[in-house]
Amino acid sequence: MKVTLISIPVQDQQKALQFYTEKLGFIIKKDAPLDGGNRWITLVSPEWQDGPELLLEPAPLHFEPSKIYQEALMKAGIPYTQFDVDNVEAEYERLIKLNVDFSVKPTEMGTLKFAVFNDTCGNNIQIVENL
Repeated sequence: MKVTLISIPVQDQQKALQFYTEKLGFIIKKDAPLDGGNRWITLVSPEWQDGPELLLEPAPLHFEPSKIYQEALMKAGIPYTQFDVDNVEAEYERLIKLNVDFSVKPTEMGTLKFAVFNDTCGNNIQIVENL
């Protein structure tokens, strides 16, 4: 058994697509129309194109429990998910230059360094570097 798809709820698929590709650097793997004006959009890391796909899921628009959960995580400052990076400081500096809003600046905790940013689509995302 292996993980092939990770879903992240987004409030606006097009806005999320722009953020995740233009600012975070993911690349589009699949983009297919679905009923109701939604799309099946999956992204992959350019460094691991055969790795797990990130689905930009429009669930908060159509499923109230998803919206409530997403809003509760955001209000509590809890990241929805995490992305590993080689260097948190360098990624933080790169994203700051692209006007990405961080709620937690690079912070060391034990054997890792992390930072948390707002993906503009309803989620806090954590980046992590293993030290």
